[in-house]
Amino acid sequence: MKILILGAGKMGSFFTDLLSFDHEVAVFDIDPKRLRFMYNTQRFTSIDEIDDFKPELVINAVSLKHTLKVFDQVIPHLPKQCILSDISSVKTGFKEYYEGVGMRYVSTHPMFGPTFANLGKLSTENAIIINEGDCMARCFFKELYGQLGLNICEYSFEEHDKTVAYSLSIPFISTFAFAAVMKHQDAPGTTFKRHMKIAQGVLSEDDTLLREILFNPYTKGQVEQIRTEMKEIIDIIDQRDEEHMQQYLSKIRANIR
Repeated sequence: MKILILGAGKMGSFFTDLLSFDHEVAVFDIDPKRLRFMYNTQRFTSIDEIDDFKPELVINAVSLKHTLKVFDQVIPHLPKQCILSDISSVKTGFKEYYEGVGMRYVSTHPMFGPTFANLGKLSTENAIIINEGDCMARCFFKELYGQLGLNICEYSFEEHDKTVAYSLSIPFISTFAFAAVMKHQDAPGTTFKRHMKIAQGVLSEDDTLLREILFNPYTKGQVEQIRTEMKEIIDIIDQRDEEHMQQYLSKIRANIR
């Protein structure tokens, strides 16, 4: 298959490495410096170069902020039968966009980042495939992610954004709160060191990714839940209410069983 990857960032490079030995792959990025180390692939810096390539599948790996804008720029240079795909972490408005364009499409979300995940061992990681769009294109990504050993879940566009708001926003916000009150520790405990390692991993992710997750329209509700729980904990501490504390510990232990 002839596959065009838009964006030579971390995920664009990941998909290029993944696909370039089994498919004819080209990468388009307006910054030639980002294409310097691309191997076994065609490298495009001019949008007109896409015309002659005639891709059958486009994987849009640019940041969420630019995803639809880049589609708008590229679509006039694509064959009408070409399949559009994205890997964006937030899908709000994407269904309406795809249906308005009128081309075949598939939308997925690898639930890991190249900065934090072990790309050589992805069997503990997950991927979401949106259960709307082109059936054959969904099968392509299902097979691709299956070869990586990823656990695959299928959701609608809306279900995806709700899931991401829960599974990513809560740990991100918790990490932000931990880092915000951070100060140097000469003798940190084991739990502190574990939290520090998590914080360093999360905050090593690209700022654009962090913004995308937090600007998910369903994130606010999850953050408000954290605020409600924090208020209850503060009340328990203020009142030194041992019975309430025991009830609270029992509740949260049940949640993680």
